[in-house]
Amino acid sequence: MNGVIGFCAIFCLVACAHCFAAPPDAASIPWPALPEADGEVMISAQEWPFEPGPREVKVYLRYPGGRIENVTGVTGLMLTLHNWGGTGYVGTADPERVTERYNVIAIGVDYLQSGPYEDEDRAKAPYDFGYLQALDALRALYYVGHALDAKAIGYARGRIYCTGGSGGGNVTLMANKLAPRTFACAVDMCGMAKLADDIAYGIPGRTRLNAGYSRDAASAAYLAPDAQALRFVGHPDHARIMKKLGNTAKLIVIHGVDDPSCPCEDAKEMVENLQAAGLDVEPHYVTPAEVDGTVFTSTGHAFGDRTLSLFRVADGYLTPGSPSLLVREGPSDFELRDAEVRYPTPNGAYVISYETGYPIGRFVVK
Repeated sequence: MNGVIGFCAIFCLVACAHCFAAPPDAASIPWPALPEADGEVMISAQEWPFEPGPREVKVYLRYPGGRIENVTGVTGLMLTLHNWGGTGYVGTADPERVTERYNVIAIGVDYLQSGPYEDEDRAKAPYDFGYLQALDALRALYYVGHALDAKAIGYARGRIYCTGGSGGGNVTLMANKLAPRTFACAVDMCGMAKLADDIAYGIPGRTRLNAGYSRDAASAAYLAPDAQALRFVGHPDHARIMKKLGNTAKLIVIHGVDDPSCPCEDAKEMVENLQAAGLDVEPHYVTPAEVDGTVFTSTGHAFGDRTLSLFRVADGYLTPGSPSLLVREGPSDFELRDAEVRYPTPNGAYVISYETGYPIGRFVVK
């Protein structure tokens, strides 16, 4: 009986913490003005069940040439997301080089649980593993576009991209899933593709990761099957929904075949499932034959230079003037302002609403 009570309590926590009867309209939120030069701002974020109340995240901005005056109608937006345990642009593509090469505003985000994740942090709350973290990144992306509009600065709305390394790769994958009609291209660099049991519970053998979840339904750290299902980027049913919603993003996956942290078999399973659903996925598995000592230096988790690897696999898709330049057609999730992004799970569904413009996630019990 205690287990059942605990299970129900967890469901109530998840459902209530993410369900907002009347979320504030974007116009009523005090969004900060964009800095005139490269800088950082704080924006509001969705409430976290483990620390109820207002929450903010830091957003890092790097402009072409270092100043907002260089943003034009052909400038795109690009999230470049740090690794698990990092902040700013740690463990991802260098923002200055990205802005210079691709004519984009490079956006970094200190999403939920940025910074060191030690045993005391794990005891307080399990690692989010891409859900609220992706919503944080997407809200930052919305903020930049919204703030550019407020200043009447044009930008290339179809040139919205995302990349990240390791934990940032996981958030990149989840951002493309939670905003399936927004990105033209997303590049995952050795990210976690699946919250498998061994990663969730810290079971040694296949991986070094421990997200700190519990199997105990009475625990606040209990991993409900719904939460685990959402965090499988290659969930076959969810992949088909992404396709039906109109996901056209080219997803590039770079992964070392001997990765001891984020198992390559999970990435391959994800790739196969997404491709089976008809999504555009381009895998690059780093094998010994690809190790050149410059771009790729190993077949492990730290497979090489993450800036150069991005350039190696994505230049044709991201470089202005390239015949293969990727530009999304049609409105983004932010512009559609609907609640059509809905992923069914065993006991309900996760709904990502864009009715206010920025994303709000909630779990709806059957």
